[in-house]
Amino acid sequence: MDILTASSRLVALGNPTRLAIYRALVRAGGAGAPVGRLQELIGIPASTLSHHLAKLCGCGLVAQTREGTVLRCRANYPVMNELVGYLVDECCADAKAEPVSACGDAGCA
Repeated sequence: MDILTASSRLVALGNPTRLAIYRALVRAGGAGAPVGRLQELIGIPASTLSHHLAKLCGCGLVAQTREGTVLRCRANYPVMNELVGYLVDECCADAKAEPVSACGDAGCA
């Protein structure tokens, strides 16, 4: 992942409403959640939800599928893991040898 991709995904998650939507989808697991259920959980108008979902889908964090009349949203777990990995893969890479690493007792790889 490059820094521009990571940045766009972090910007999408930087909005409190989008973060709440994404968190709800992550909690929903692989089955995801219908848009109507997300609207109930988050408590926002459909047009506002649609706007925020478009941002999350646009950067690849969320995928949508149509099931008849239901639009189902799912967290894109590989993209989420890639983003988290981008942030932690080089943890302490430039740190000098220290008695306790910045990563905690688990230390760095």
